[in-house]
Amino acid sequence: MQGMPFSKMHASGNDFILIDNRAGLLAGDLPSFVRKVARRHFSVGADGVILIEPSSAADFRWRYFNADGSEVEMCGNGSRCAASFAYMKGISGRSLSFETMAGVIRAEVKDGSVKVQLTRPKDYKESLKVKIDGRELAASFINTGVPHVVYFVEDVEAADVQGIGAATRHHELFAPAGTNADFVQVTGRNSLRVRTYERGVEGETLACGTGATASALVAGAKGMVDSPVRLVTRGGNVLTVYFDWDGAGFDDVYLEGDAVPVFEGIIGEGALL
Repeated sequence: MQGMPFSKMHASGNDFILIDNRAGLLAGDLPSFVRKVARRHFSVGADGVILIEPSSAADFRWRYFNADGSEVEMCGNGSRCAASFAYMKGISGRSLSFETMAGVIRAEVKDGSVKVQLTRPKDYKESLKVKIDGRELAASFINTGVPHVVYFVEDVEAADVQGIGAATRHHELFAPAGTNADFVQVTGRNSLRVRTYERGVEGETLACGTGATASALVAGAKGMVDSPVRLVTRGGNVLTVYFDWDGAGFDDVYLEGDAVPVFEGIIGEGALL
């Protein structure tokens, strides 16, 4: 697997290694490969690894792996990078679709941003009590391609993202798959601030697209905000979420934000030690 070309991209500070694997050159123990190349300091380093593969139903199929080697259904920020990568490499046009484990994602590559239509959210639970360290925390739950627990807080900067996030991620209520955890501050009728503890990264990331989407949807269903919602992420970037809420379910859910090429290279032997 050494000598494999790759691109490095980030979306709102959430960074990814992208590999064109349509020829099937990358095979074998993929989780081990991902864990090695995603290590910071010792290898390329990234929050996740995206493989672009052939599809008979869309422009391409992706496989998305968290840095710990786990393959998951969806990643909102990663989906924007995948769409931009496909357009840059001539795999698709500006308007495209691709297969994920969560369903087919449609995207539009614009000048300076990418807008993706996410799969229909599911399993919305408006009110949950999550018991952590003897306290019952009020929360909501929604699956925006991957599971998210949403906590509303008065000051997102003061939130214990690592401690409560880790306890939520491994909580018995969400076993065995676990969940991501979002900490959300309402700052206006169309604005939120959000921080996310990501399952698979096992820590806070600078941004999470599905987490931003989950936060906006739950806030919208609770009557706290109106679509479109601008969300300021931990890294300071802004994501925009569009949605329709009819009182019973969500439709026409879109996520828009940046997708920035950083560099291209070749994965050498040292990256896999």
